[in-house]
Amino acid sequence: MTTPGTLHHVEVWVADLAEAQRSLGWLLSALGYQPRDTWPQGSSWVHGASYIVIESGPDVRGEHHDRRRPGVNHLAFHAGSESDVDGLTQESRRHGWSLLFADRHPHAGGPHHYAAYLENRDGFEVELVASA
Repeated sequence: MTTPGTLHHVEVWVADLAEAQRSLGWLLSALGYQPRDTWPQGSSWVHGASYIVIESGPDVRGEHHDRRRPGVNHLAFHAGSESDVDGLTQESRRHGWSLLFADRHPHAGGPHHYAAYLENRDGFEVELVASA
């Protein structure tokens, strides 16, 4: 039995499924998520009791995600040590991610918060947080 309040799943709607699977799918796999299901309009990855869905289809409106509009701004993941965050940040560039707040990296979240803020080509942001 899972603990009440534990996140069950997140569904991310995307305009370009192939691009999202390439960038976000790579990142989820690098963070320990395992592919779960695939169907013509989407796919999912599971990690423990939670899973993440990437889906596109006729109900998706718009062609670009804007993290500054009302709604979810980004997903933040525990990403291991500072060295792990650095390695994922380096590798992410080969998978369509760019570093946000580069002038303040890796402390864009404050002096005691080691993280990388990444954005993919579709404008979706993730935060990779180092363990204390």
